[in-house]
Amino acid sequence: MLNNMKNDFVSWIFLTGVILLLLEISFFNEGLIFSLLASGAMIYFGRSLMPRRTGKLLFWIGVFFFLSSVFSMMTFRFFLLAVLLYIAFQFAQSKKKPEVIVPILREPSLELSKDTVIEKPPLFKNRLFGQQETPAHVYDWNDVNVQTGIGDTVIDLSMTVLPKGETVIFIRNIIGNIKVFVPYDVEVTVRHSAIIGSAEVFQHEEDRVLNQSLFLQTAGYELAEQKVKIFTSMAVGNLEVKRI
Repeated sequence: MLNNMKNDFVSWIFLTGVILLLLEISFFNEGLIFSLLASGAMIYFGRSLMPRRTGKLLFWIGVFFFLSSVFSMMTFRFFLLAVLLYIAFQFAQSKKKPEVIVPILREPSLELSKDTVIEKPPLFKNRLFGQQETPAHVYDWNDVNVQTGIGDTVIDLSMTVLPKGETVIFIRNIIGNIKVFVPYDVEVTVRHSAIIGSAEVFQHEEDRVLNQSLFLQTAGYELAEQKVKIFTSMAVGNLEVKRI
């Protein structure tokens, strides 16, 4: 099934490229086909001559001219604009209708062998678009390890019972905000990295995070019986960790 999905994706990419090329040649730039063929030939012969210096030079010159031709296409610009508008629309919709994840609790079977593996439903799913948050009622805790695209993630630890020892929250995000609400009797360590954004961890505030990594830890973390380790990384967005 996974191979079929990959093949379908490649097919759609190829079909979209052919349609854009035909539209560009028909309406905007009749000489584009020559520049694409010339750059393609340079790439092909450059690869065949590698690893010699002449082959490398010819290959990268061909790549440069090929990308220049593609980015200069009017139809490609319209296509890119449409993609950006679609992403913005999906992001706006996710703000209006956040998805609430309600975990499903299953009673384990009594007859369990040593090698029996029990599947537990995760609190969050990997999502390209949309906001996710923990339920507003009491829920069963599972460590979080999730990748998201565009949207906010909200985790409220006051509505669950954390196990003794170290609890792990690992979130990778492209664009969006991350909020984690922590009970007062729980110690916390935070490792956060972002390209653009801000970070607020209890009393510590970073109004401007530009391609930085932060490591923050409460004073009693090492000796605490209950503690939370938070790993977050994002391209653009804000991190907020507060007591509740």
